[in-house]
Amino acid sequence: MSDKVLLAGGWRLWSQFALRGPGFPAAGVLRLAPAGLGLAADKFRDGPVPGPEWDSFEDFFGTAAVGTAGVLQEIAASPAFQAAVTWQNRAVIGSGIRSFLAWRPSVAGRTSMPRQREELVAHYWQRFCVKNDTIGFFGPVGWGRIDTALAGVEVDAGDRLIAESQVYFSSWAIDSLAKIIEAEPGVRRWLAPRRVSFARLTEAAVTLAGCPPQPITRETHAILSVCDGTRDPAAIAAATGVALPRVLDALQEMAGRRWIVWRLEIAASAHPDRQLRAALERIADPAIRADALDRLAVLERGRERVRAAGQDPDALLAALGAMEASFVELTRSAAQRAKGSRTAPCRALTYSDSRRAATVRVGRAVLDELTPLSFCMVAARWLVNRFAEVAELRIRAMYELVREQQGEVDLASLWMRCMPNPYPGAAEDAERIRMELQRRWAAIVNAPPGARRVRLRSADIADQVRDAFEEPGRGWSLAKYLSPDVFVLADDATDVARGDFELVLGEMHVATNTLTQSLFVMQHPDAGELLAETDADFPGPRLMPMLPKESKLLRWSTRSRPALTRPRDYHVALVDYSGDPHRPRTVPGADVRVRERGGELVAVLPDGAVFSLLDVFGHALTNQVMNRFAPQPDGDHTPRVTVDRMVLARETWRFTADDLAFAAEKSEARRFVLARRWRDAREMPRFVFVVSPTEPRPFYVDFDSPVYVNILAKAVRRLAKSEPGARLTVSEMLPTPEQAWLTDDRGARYCSELRFVAVDQTHGGQR
Repeated sequence: MSDKVLLAGGWRLWSQFALRGPGFPAAGVLRLAPAGLGLAADKFRDGPVPGPEWDSFEDFFGTAAVGTAGVLQEIAASPAFQAAVTWQNRAVIGSGIRSFLAWRPSVAGRTSMPRQREELVAHYWQRFCVKNDTIGFFGPVGWGRIDTALAGVEVDAGDRLIAESQVYFSSWAIDSLAKIIEAEPGVRRWLAPRRVSFARLTEAAVTLAGCPPQPITRETHAILSVCDGTRDPAAIAAATGVALPRVLDALQEMAGRRWIVWRLEIAASAHPDRQLRAALERIADPAIRADALDRLAVLERGRERVRAAGQDPDALLAALGAMEASFVELTRSAAQRAKGSRTAPCRALTYSDSRRAATVRVGRAVLDELTPLSFCMVAARWLVNRFAEVAELRIRAMYELVREQQGEVDLASLWMRCMPNPYPGAAEDAERIRMELQRRWAAIVNAPPGARRVRLRSADIADQVRDAFEEPGRGWSLAKYLSPDVFVLADDATDVARGDFELVLGEMHVATNTLTQSLFVMQHPDAGELLAETDADFPGPRLMPMLPKESKLLRWSTRSRPALTRPRDYHVALVDYSGDPHRPRTVPGADVRVRERGGELVAVLPDGAVFSLLDVFGHALTNQVMNRFAPQPDGDHTPRVTVDRMVLARETWRFTADDLAFAAEKSEARRFVLARRWRDAREMPRFVFVVSPTEPRPFYVDFDSPVYVNILAKAVRRLAKSEPGARLTVSEMLPTPEQAWLTDDRGARYCSELRFVAVDQTHGGQR
């Protein structure tokens, strides 16, 4: 951490940042905009008029559409594109891509199905070229550093696009295999039972959260007290002096009463296969151990074949197919999870993540222009503080109820009372606070009615920001972090040092450090450097709730799990148990006491360590505010707001499906002309991003490209059918594909964003 960067408002930036960008050059999407077609369409300002001129345009449009289909076939035929689609959804290769490549484009032949396949390829292509997703070689994780000795931005393109790629098992796949193995005869007696995290044990009773106490004998107490997930039944018998047959009978009864979990549990990890192998190697019976390890080895060999396939689409398809067949044979369960199943991410058995070879250094020119960002961070801190205050009151009310019912309050009982966590009605509270933030921010911006551009100077609004928002940070420990995405708007990296650039604020991830997620940490060349940054933020131990492996609601998977955990940090298990019981400082929630000290609710651990109670609810609280920073109100139109050299809000429009009447037009040529006419009437730019309630993620639209206009029209029709009256959001794309400065070793340019980590130096810190 050689460069310590402090920003106004009490913020410090990590010296490292993530460089997020796609794995295909930005110019790729521009290939789908036929030259001259937009200008030809704009001759019909009053709409399509039958006649020779319109007939000529339709001929031009048909020829251009066939040419675009040919370009899409070139894209679809490329091995890298096919490999990327294979990782996303390999069924599409057979059902869509190969059929599309077998088709010969012609004006008459562009019937409904070929057009759908054109749109399929174009939809994937926009994601691979202009979306800063982080997944696989088509969305590699890059890294950069702050260098205060540097004037501008410097790119080291490396000697290839991808420095390193890894293939990981999805946690659900290894859990499925573990479930089959544990059911085999003789396996269970070698598994270590674990008391459930919400079962409180006293000398005379077991109490499950929310249930009356259940009396137990001394022998039962002795056995249950050592069910910590590290001892198998034989070890429990040795520790308690109870005969093994009696221990086995007692464990069977306890499992039936839900006092213990007695199965093959795999700790959350980027490498669940390694966790399973370690558990299997602890089985003392050689024959049982060998059989179980052989089953795991089948999947491990399959994964190695997938890894060896690289970006060869045929080899990759074969390897994935063989591995899935082996999985089905081993587990007698499906090898792919359908959309809408328990969780959306990681639907396949494996996933791939990669590290970009290019690295970036950011110098003084950019850092000197971050004052407007600090204003937004001060406002985000205010939002978090207000939510922390409300949350503390709501949780305290639950605490009082539990205390009235059972006297001393254990954490597990309180957690159960607060479900759905962090407490019922949290989303409504957070939304109310967001709307108040928007009201205050709108007063500062003071945009004239109908304005499309608002330019402000930080010196002119600093006092207003301070009066409206500035105060020290409070709340849960994770709330000291912010993770803002910043775009550098420049034609070339060398322009930055000359001052020929602007910055654009993308998403601001509130009350979280996204770079602690496994998908980033596992792709860092030296994760110890990230741990050193964490040590600076938290010199002492942290209390970290044990999170579930997956969540459909939060689109959570083991890729998202926090991976910067240190030995001195505590893990507390609440309902889900996804940790390693062999890890020190891993505590069941039922063993944690909740008490009031100095007017604050605290969690008191068995060894006497004390933490703010809100830290236990930290991730649940963060989930309510993480994506709520939006200073502009959700109006029909909001202007671009620029402070100094930083765009804090892009120009944005909101429409119902009825507002986009061109989407219902059946003629492609007429639809294209009417879409451009609609866009011009609203003075929209050529490039936009669209968010629709019926689409899984934002998508790119180029109004010079008929195929992307078709994709927009289809999304509008889908919205009109499924959610009439709902609105879609259109935002200017900034930077555009023509403003990409990140290069690879061949000079190709890529879209990119810098994900910084900001640490609140005013936050109260640890207890």
